[in-house]
Amino acid sequence: MESWRRRGRFHLQRWPSKRAIGVLRDKIRAATDRRQVGRPLTAVVADLNPVLRGWAAYFRWGNSAGKFSTIDSYVHERLAIFDNRKRGIPGRSWGQRHDGAWFDRLGVFRLSGNVRRVAAHAGR
Repeated sequence: MESWRRRGRFHLQRWPSKRAIGVLRDKIRAATDRRQVGRPLTAVVADLNPVLRGWAAYFRWGNSAGKFSTIDSYVHERLAIFDNRKRGIPGRSWGQRHDGAWFDRLGVFRLSGNVRRVAAHAGR
């Protein structure tokens, strides 16, 4: 953990490690694997949401907004691939079927917007 000075205050510079992100990506990949195609999409999202919520709660303190955005994009991509695999459609269909509104309608928990900035030390 490092801190940097901004406007007379130190802010915590902490984010998830590459290993932690890799473990989360493995869980997302396992939940959206082609072997799971027989399950409804809502059940897959119901399995992913607690994992994403727990991960956000643990890593929300600090400066992890960029990492959260990357994970959100990865979840969106994996769910789009999963949905197309269920329908027998090749590719991802980003602009047509799997836009942001589709992602919101699924009720997927978004990591973006859950970051809390904290001071690196107690106030004086």
